[in-house]
Amino acid sequence: MGVYEELTARGLIAQVTDEEQIRDMVNNGRATFYIGFDCTADSLHVGHFMALCLMKRLQMAGNKPIALIGGGTTMIGDPSGRTDMRKMLTREDIDHNAECFRKQMEKFIDFGDGKAIMLNNADWLMELNYIELLREVGACFSVNNMLRAECYKQRWERGLSFFEFNYMIMQAYDFYYMFQHNGCNMQFGGNDQWSNMLAGTELIRKKLGKDAHAMTINLLLNSEGKKMGKTASGAVWLDPNKTSPYDFYQYWRNVDDGDVLKCIRMLTFLPLEQIDEMDKWEGSDLNKAKEILAYELTSMIHGKDEADKAKASAKSLFGGSGDSEHIPTTELSFEDLTDGKIGILNLLVKTGLCTNNSDARRNVQQGGITANEEKVTDVHKEFGEDELKAGVMLRRGKKNYNKAVLKG
Repeated sequence: MGVYEELTARGLIAQVTDEEQIRDMVNNGRATFYIGFDCTADSLHVGHFMALCLMKRLQMAGNKPIALIGGGTTMIGDPSGRTDMRKMLTREDIDHNAECFRKQMEKFIDFGDGKAIMLNNADWLMELNYIELLREVGACFSVNNMLRAECYKQRWERGLSFFEFNYMIMQAYDFYYMFQHNGCNMQFGGNDQWSNMLAGTELIRKKLGKDAHAMTINLLLNSEGKKMGKTASGAVWLDPNKTSPYDFYQYWRNVDDGDVLKCIRMLTFLPLEQIDEMDKWEGSDLNKAKEILAYELTSMIHGKDEADKAKASAKSLFGGSGDSEHIPTTELSFEDLTDGKIGILNLLVKTGLCTNNSDARRNVQQGGITANEEKVTDVHKEFGEDELKAGVMLRRGKKNYNKAVLKG
């Protein structure tokens, strides 16, 4: 089985522009492909992780990935899948986020010996002269076709700024630039990127001729990542300081029964034959499959030691022993207290178990919060210095833990 057939078997490929040619190039290690990552935060998240898995699979088969940091496109913001315009970031914020992305990617993708390239589209987009861009590239785009693109249609009634309208042109120009300067002959993205990707392919053909070998693969994985990348308490980050290894493990341990085999197939590097056997599992065996998924992915991102700790902590807690050695811990200072105490709502927000006071109040009122294994029903409950120095083990729902400890 070639790598293209494996990607198909794992449910990753939704549609392509030239399947036979793409299959040949990918299977024979002749693809130089890119995936873009806009720098809207200071850490990659689960949605990006799915793209990184794909890059790693193709790199292992001899293909060359280009990790494109969107230092330039982030200045505009992708309207795809959004109901409003993104918050504008400063150039300094974007540069900082781009550096965070670079450090995280280097732990996952092999950039040594020409095996992969990391580029930042700010290097060419920020230097463009607007009039020259309109003359060179703008003439290749039909406004009628652009307005038919799904990413713009869904924003039409709510309002689409001319600012955002340029995003498709910028992304298309990325492919055109890398095709000429880096030998990039293939681009990958999710379902919500299809119109933007086709625009890049068409731009190359219009500028360089119909025989230009620029291809597009549309991948299901990124759109799946956007669905799965957030929980009730926020995004699931790859940075351990934003989402701890334990929380990362628990996120995957708690996926729906109907998604667990799909996630194992798409994201892990377990042999397909082994996964096919898991397809027969039912009932309690699905919990075993979830543990396999959580352990494999935590190992990939945070290392085997952290995965072992997360697995052991989960088994101890849910087995009833209450071992909290590796449970996420929030350290409080005396500045966090008022008259030597802190209320349950404030504590839930500080530990990240709830997003805000309203969320915390709702969880308490619905009976979803325990402190040291006792259900909390009073939204006015407070904890004093002695309790906090000993540590207060908080739980939201069945499987979301955090220990609050007062230091000093």
